[in-house]
Amino acid sequence: MSHVRSTGLLSPEQAALFFEAQLACRTDAADLAADLMAATAGIVVIDTRSPAHYAAGHIPGAISLPHREMVPERVAGLDRDAIYVCYCDGIGCNGSTQGACKLARLGFRVKELIGGLHWWQRDGFAVALGDEPGRLTNEEVRCGC
Repeated sequence: MSHVRSTGLLSPEQAALFFEAQLACRTDAADLAADLMAATAGIVVIDTRSPAHYAAGHIPGAISLPHREMVPERVAGLDRDAIYVCYCDGIGCNGSTQGACKLARLGFRVKELIGGLHWWQRDGFAVALGDEPGRLTNEEVRCGC
């Protein structure tokens, strides 16, 4: 018995739908960095961690909005036409998933950053320190795929 086959296999059509849904819900560090450096309108990055974690290092341009504080009153001023990219520490943390889910349930368009801040830094992108968002500039977008 094959271990690979033991959990089943989707048809090519079903697999395509699954992977398309993943791509529609997630983005990676290189694509996000490219949009930030190009100052692409309508892309807003949200750090879903605590304010202390945000101040210790965050993606330049990101705003601090902890997922625990995502309630209708707190997000009332957010642009309903924007696309929000949520992130947290990394794949071992589900803060970005919780934030993305909450924003989606509140009627916002949202994606999750694959790998969070950890993979952002692993890919060689800068972080900003302190309480101000900062801005990503003059970085070379590197992607090995």
